[in-house]
Amino acid sequence: MQEIELKFLVPESRLKGLMRQTHVKSSQVMQLAAHYYDTPDQQLAQAGIGLRIRKEGDTWVQTIKAGGDGIAARLEHNAVLDNEQVQAMLDNNELMPDLAVYQDTPVAAALADFKLKKLAKTLTRLYVTDVKRTTRLLTESNEDETDNCIEMAYDQGEIIHGTDDSLRKAIQEIEFELVSGDLDFLFTTAKTWCKRYKLCLSTVTKAENGGLLINGQNHSPAVNANLSQLQIDKDSSAPAFIRAVVHNCLLQILPNSSAIVAGSIDDEHVLQVSIGLERLQAALTAFDSFSDEINPDWLPILKQTSSLLDNYYQLTHINTYIEPELQALGAPAVDWTTDIENIKITPINTLQANDFQITLLELIAFTMSDPSIEPQTDQLARDKLTKVLSKQYKKCLKTNRKADEVSVAELVSDDTNVSTNVADNDQPESDLLSQLKDLRYISEFSTPLLSKKKAKKKTKRWLKRLIKAQKALEQLNDDNQYQQFYELKSTTDANALYGAGWFAAILTDDQSHIDARLAKFADSSTFW
Repeated sequence: MQEIELKFLVPESRLKGLMRQTHVKSSQVMQLAAHYYDTPDQQLAQAGIGLRIRKEGDTWVQTIKAGGDGIAARLEHNAVLDNEQVQAMLDNNELMPDLAVYQDTPVAAALADFKLKKLAKTLTRLYVTDVKRTTRLLTESNEDETDNCIEMAYDQGEIIHGTDDSLRKAIQEIEFELVSGDLDFLFTTAKTWCKRYKLCLSTVTKAENGGLLINGQNHSPAVNANLSQLQIDKDSSAPAFIRAVVHNCLLQILPNSSAIVAGSIDDEHVLQVSIGLERLQAALTAFDSFSDEINPDWLPILKQTSSLLDNYYQLTHINTYIEPELQALGAPAVDWTTDIENIKITPINTLQANDFQITLLELIAFTMSDPSIEPQTDQLARDKLTKVLSKQYKKCLKTNRKADEVSVAELVSDDTNVSTNVADNDQPESDLLSQLKDLRYISEFSTPLLSKKKAKKKTKRWLKRLIKAQKALEQLNDDNQYQQFYELKSTTDANALYGAGWFAAILTDDQSHIDARLAKFADSSTFW
């Protein structure tokens, strides 16, 4: 069967209030002792599969979880085991899963790449969990006299290394699983609890946490955009297309956001959340007419979140990467520690913000909603995409011409104040960078529907030139910002003058390279 659940981390400041709501008369408390299995090199985890044997009250259950949508839904198969047999195996330290039970079940496909007999011989217990679970049913009656039902489960305990019980990882999370009824009830309930207790979405499973413990890691590596996970076909309706695109963006945003709200300070997590948010904003803006269910309130919140993350990332990137590079060139050291510490809104603050978490929940609900009930379900996405891409492409060409005109004006004008004002007010290069990024993202989303087999090389060449132009302009934008950071820093630290001067020189050298990239892009024929 398919399990649909939402998992959240619980902030310490809200724990007491939440505990009062979980420990009510109707709630049940159960001690869960689970043994998790995989090959020594964690082949199951790499395939997105979790395998465990867990004692649930007085019953031992073997569970496998696999597949799903990567966000809230997963395939799950449970098999109740014989208690006496389990106890005998435990006494002899021989407790192992029986993989034969998965033949002719929905999860068999997830194990198709494994030879089950060979896999069974290589399985080992990697870690165990010792968790106290408090559950409570939340119900609501429908007009048709059926019940919407959610199981709320609060888990508190730890994961213990399978061979070294001194290695442990704490668990403190709350889950909402749809038992029966409508998805809307699940998301409405989750939003209510999220608002009340400032909960933060997490995609990290206990199996993933166990793998991190085994590997000596606190957080999983950052997740990049993966267009191979974009599930669309040639006949996708407009509402189905935009849902698939948003889902693909969330597959990048949610794992990285989960790591940050769990305490990661890795710049790469911040960067990948930012890129995911850029892709999502581009999609919601360009494809806003593809669905009547898109909430206009999403974009301002996503934009604000992106801006706050970018401000932090720029400074930490300078401290971690740019400063060592300059020092290697002979620059005196500049200490950015105080500047970073003085940033009031850090990535964890930004992503823990209630309005952002609520927006994520609404976006997940949107991707899981039924596109076939929308008025536009009879409109094919591919019939609308050409117009969207052409509009964005023409906008880029117009802004590029405007940037060229400003550059020429700066060269011929003797009045430097006038030329500077033109650049500052219109900012054509900054606008062009933003527009090129948007064009890249919506083109990548659209190619599965518009790119013909015979024209794949043409499509690939066009995208390559677009990305090279975008990257060149992005480097100019970054260098300009770094120059401004060092220029401002030099007012309190003279050592920063080296960096300010170095980037000023770089900015002068960059232009011819950028012009060449933009010219190639402008001369390329489009793929649609």
